[in-house]
Amino acid sequence: MKDNFSDKSELYAKFRPSLPIDLFDYLIEMVPARENAWDSATGNGQSAYLISNFFKQVYATDISEEQLKNAAQSSNIHYSKQSAEQTDFEDNFFDLIVVSQAIHWFDFDRFFNEAKRVLKPNGILAVAGYDLPRLSPEINAITDKLYKEILDGFWDDERQHIDSHYQNIPFPFEEIKIPDFHIHDEWQPEHLIGYLNTWSGLKHFIREKGFNPVDELEAEIREAWGGFKLQKVTFPVFTRIGRI
Repeated sequence: MKDNFSDKSELYAKFRPSLPIDLFDYLIEMVPARENAWDSATGNGQSAYLISNFFKQVYATDISEEQLKNAAQSSNIHYSKQSAEQTDFEDNFFDLIVVSQAIHWFDFDRFFNEAKRVLKPNGILAVAGYDLPRLSPEINAITDKLYKEILDGFWDDERQHIDSHYQNIPFPFEEIKIPDFHIHDEWQPEHLIGYLNTWSGLKHFIREKGFNPVDELEAEIREAWGGFKLQKVTFPVFTRIGRI
């Protein structure tokens, strides 16, 4: 698994969106019990923190120490530096495993074998991701230009799985279809600019080109925004849900 996210990890905690709480409300009704949950590749712990409201114990893992240092804290969340593909958890331990915007970085076969090992019978594996943010048509045109044109050739190959909404990854589980969910929030321009600066493709561009194209797009973003007013932002969420 690649670690593209240790650099400037504080930006992830501040600017990356959290999956919607109504998605977790839905998932909770599907699990066999509410004892133990695993948030794999937890990053800054956003999903782990939400899950901690439902489960007695939450175990959250990541390969990035910097991300874990900035992770959201709760008395029943236990963070550890471990890869998704090999952990020290007991067999048949978890009622729910969650992977948020991360499974595209995994070794699929090894992770799925690990998930099958540590999930309880009838346990749920919930894989979720989110698409590009949608605001006004003018702002969308700028973010789409950055994503599709300026950063073309700078995204890791794994990004294709986000673009295909995880439909092209193997999924050796009894799959369960669930309703569509969306992340909803209200942002000022600084939040969008901060979010764009967390993109892994942008980091690759900066390393190769020596400048940040978001700095050059900032004036366009602010003009399209029309001041410092709050704008509604929506992220479409996509999921693959499986049961052992």
